[in-house]
Amino acid sequence: MKINETNRIGGVNPYQKQKDARVGSADKAKQKDEVQISAAAKELLTSSKTNGTDRTKHIEELKNSVASGTYHVEAGKIAEKLLPYLGNKQSE
Repeated sequence: MKINETNRIGGVNPYQKQKDARVGSADKAKQKDEVQISAAAKELLTSSKTNGTDRTKHIEELKNSVASGTYHVEAGKIAEKLLPYLGNKQSE
């Protein structure tokens, strides 16, 4: 019984060329990721920073009213917003 055939010892791996090509091309040019921010996005960033103090003040007022128990939620407005969503779910 032959376990190792002599002609298979130096056999050619058909995938070796593909592997070598991938390794070689990876070494040739390593690309870096780039991010480009549009002018509109930059404008939004600057405007959000200027309104940050007003927004922070408003958030603090909301936190204080929730903590003291004086924050009032209008159930009618919540129901108006939920009704279209619930109506779509029932028709599906």
